[in-house]
Amino acid sequence: MNKSNRNLRKERIGVVTSDKMTKSIVVSETKKVKHPMYGKFVLKTKKYIVHDEKNDSKNGDVVRIMETRPMSKNKCWRLVKIIERAK
Repeated sequence: MNKSNRNLRKERIGVVTSDKMTKSIVVSETKKVKHPMYGKFVLKTKKYIVHDEKNDSKNGDVVRIMETRPMSKNKCWRLVKIIERAK
């Protein structure tokens, strides 16, 4: 993989919903999607298991995550930055 492909990695912003694991967190991303038939906006939630090397994020933090190589069976995202700490 050359340097230009590194920039094409997906990034997401979500809220930490669980920090009970060691060096791992669960991040939920919520988005509004328009229903194809009825036109009503519906909330869709997707959960990502994220690698957190320093264990510094807590429940309720807003974080930016980035796609990375697979680190375990379910974990292929890593923490880039904590945007906002939980109050």
